[in-house]
Amino acid sequence: MMNTMTLDGYTAVIRYNPETDEFRGEIQGLNGGADFYGKNPQELRREFKASLDFFIEMCEKHGRAVRKPASGKFVVRLPPDLHQAATTVAQAEGISLNALMERAVRHELSDAAA
Repeated sequence: MMNTMTLDGYTAVIRYNPETDEFRGEIQGLNGGADFYGKNPQELRREFKASLDFFIEMCEKHGRAVRKPASGKFVVRLPPDLHQAATTVAQAEGISLNALMERAVRHELSDAAA
C-alpha cells in the first residue's frame, strides 16, 4: 500500500503521527516545501488543496516555478556481483544497462501501484 494522496497532478506522501493523532502530508516535487495536516481523509484532502493553492499563489507572486525541475539522472550504487549480473542480462538482451534499470524501476512502480 502506498501512503500517498494525489490532487490535480500533484502527489503527497502521507505519514501518521501517533503523538499528535493526526496525519501529515508532504507535497512532492515542488520548488520548495509544502505540507498539511488532518485527522481524517476528508480533512487531509481539504488541507492538501489549501496548501497547494497557497504554494502556487506564492510562486506566481514571486515569479518562481511551482515544480522543481527534474534532471532524469541519479546515481545507483550496486554490489559488484549485482552490477555484473545486470550488465550480463542487458548485454544478452541487446539493451543498455540504463534501459535495463529503467525497465526494473518501471516494473517496481507498477507493482507498487497495484
